[in-house]
Amino acid sequence: MPKYEVANLTLAEATRHAPFVDYARCVDADQRPYNHVGDWPETGRLYPIRTVDSRTEGIALVHVLGFEGEAPYYNAFAPHRFELLLTVWLN
Repeated sequence: MPKYEVANLTLAEATRHAPFVDYARCVDADQRPYNHVGDWPETGRLYPIRTVDSRTEGIALVHVLGFEGEAPYYNAFAPHRFELLLTVWLN
């Protein structure tokens, strides 16, 4: 996993930290926070993700790989917004 709990990772960078990629479908793209700066998922689309425990939030956040976002959450989203569909192992 990444050294830091938040980062804007590409797919290639993420697979250097762990030999798998999770894929999840966005099920809730409503109520975008007013202060969110960066990419935002679309309901129904499939995304490569990495789930990382957040020390500040106390829950696992979903990081969409390839998304760009600014601090404090970068490309992290609440888990209720996504449905994990599959894990692809790269070995």
